[in-house]
Amino acid sequence: MSMRTTPGVRLLPNAITVLAMCAGLSAIQFALNGQLDFAIGSVAVAAVLDGLDGRIARLLDATSKMGAELDSLADAMSFGVAPALTLYAWHMQDNRAGWVVSLIFAVCMVLRLARFNTLLDDAEQPPFAKEFFVGVPAPAAGLLALLPLALTAHFGYPGWWANQPVVMVWMVLIAALAVSRVPTLSLKTVKVPPKLAAPLLVGVALLAALVVVFPLISLAIAMVLYLLHIPYAVYRYQWLSQHPEAWDAAPRERRAIRRRNQRRLGIRPPLRRSMAGAARRVRLPRRPTEPGHPRRSWRRLELRRNRDDY
Repeated sequence: MSMRTTPGVRLLPNAITVLAMCAGLSAIQFALNGQLDFAIGSVAVAAVLDGLDGRIARLLDATSKMGAELDSLADAMSFGVAPALTLYAWHMQDNRAGWVVSLIFAVCMVLRLARFNTLLDDAEQPPFAKEFFVGVPAPAAGLLALLPLALTAHFGYPGWWANQPVVMVWMVLIAALAVSRVPTLSLKTVKVPPKLAAPLLVGVALLAALVVVFPLISLAIAMVLYLLHIPYAVYRYQWLSQHPEAWDAAPRERRAIRRRNQRRLGIRPPLRRSMAGAARRVRLPRRPTEPGHPRRSWRRLELRRNRDDY
């Protein structure tokens, strides 16, 4: 029997989605018991499983409409409801405004997922739009919201980042980024050149070591770096929208188009390598000698001749 028609194989991606939802909701119980590190780890595990279920479904040719709807519902629970209730149970139970902020965060995440589903069927988007997300994705937003909790669990004491006003403002900002139109890069379409494959694998090994030794602070640094990439994503989106000739081009061709546009604007491209030793031989443009204007030569420009000319 083929893999495509095997019922057990078709249920595997949905089973991973259900496990992701259970992991995300378990963060609430850990927060109620004061186990902050386990609460953050539960949401992180849910984010990893959420990234695997769709890819496994495509590899096994087990995609279905039910699986897509189940994935959206699981994301709403794991990265919308779970982080909001986790932060509320951790530090905002005695504040009515904290419950309002938690509701705002959960509702914004549900709206973000609903818009994501509608954009999947939008055929009017430009070809380069598949390289970006509209707003911060749900897994990233859920982990970003838990950043104050991660810092408190790592340092062992609640600093200024754990004050109730700071936590509430932070949750509102992340919710606004989730429902905004700000473009963010999609890792699904990132292409790595072959010459960078080895350094990338070394970086992955280093990241894995940091996660094992310093899991919480590594997660916090990764979230801060993700926020810092947003200005570059906005610049790249605007540049692609203004250059249709680069929509279907390879990364190397896009760089060539960008350099050509810089020359048109009069921007000097950076030198790829520096010259050491004797200066490079300069070819002067040939112009007719005019009366009163001496002929330009290498002696007048104080340039050295090539050694072969001596």
